[in-house]
Amino acid sequence: MERRVIFSGWLFPALLLVPQLAVTLVFFFWPAAQAVLQSVRREDAFGLSTVFVGWENFAALFADPDYVGSFAVTGLFSLAVALLALAPGLLFAVMADRVVRGAAVYKTVLLLPYAIAPAIAGVLWMFLFNPSIGVVAAGLRWLGVDWNYLLDGRQAMLLVILAAAWKQISYNFLFFLAGLQSIPPSLLEASAIDGASPRRRFWTIVFPLLAPTSFFLLVVNIVYAFFDTFGVIHNVTQGGPAKATEILVYKVWYDGIVGLDLGGSAAQSVVLMAIVIGLTAIQFRFIERRVHYA
Repeated sequence: MERRVIFSGWLFPALLLVPQLAVTLVFFFWPAAQAVLQSVRREDAFGLSTVFVGWENFAALFADPDYVGSFAVTGLFSLAVALLALAPGLLFAVMADRVVRGAAVYKTVLLLPYAIAPAIAGVLWMFLFNPSIGVVAAGLRWLGVDWNYLLDGRQAMLLVILAAAWKQISYNFLFFLAGLQSIPPSLLEASAIDGASPRRRFWTIVFPLLAPTSFFLLVVNIVYAFFDTFGVIHNVTQGGPAKATEILVYKVWYDGIVGLDLGGSAAQSVVLMAIVIGLTAIQFRFIERRVHYA
């Protein structure tokens, strides 16, 4: 029988909620409200004079071809990062789950990249693929590949996708491994007795039971690609060449800090916040209906 905790009054549950509510208020609602307020104003670079302009900042955004183009760049980048981070994470989790001897060592090594900050991960990949001093770049030139991501937009996009996805593989691996270990062994043993091959057991039993984990990680990886990859972009390509890797979150920073367009930058942050909230809501409302929960 399930045991439920019952409180005799409302004061103690309220006190338990206060820390989380305070964190949410200070680090989400307050900055979000400040961004919305700034998005309908025009301010000078020093914030000394402010003029209410209504929707003019938003109208100027969507009239800017560079901003409209950053939507396509962000869509390609986020989708590629999510897929390239999820597939190896699942593969490594399946392989590590089968290891008996030295399993702790393998799991620890596979988790190490997640301890690296995105900015540091970007620097590591930048040094490896640098056209002048990069070891991997030298190997590509030896193979006949004309590698120079500083001039080629497609190569720059490929590099930042690989760097961002590599950083997130460990996170996905951890959750997939936990999902695999929660599957009852009796199901796999029964299917093996019935003559199902390992591949068939994976696609008919294991993968459907991992659907909730996969759905959760899909949402997390897309949000990660939208927000947490700023350090990778900034340290590897700075949005270039020719804005080929300028995703939405980087353009928010560039227009606000470098271009000193505070109102326009705030409007961009509001649009980005609305996109992520809407995307998450759509995924949880429609895609979740097709997820199989055991």
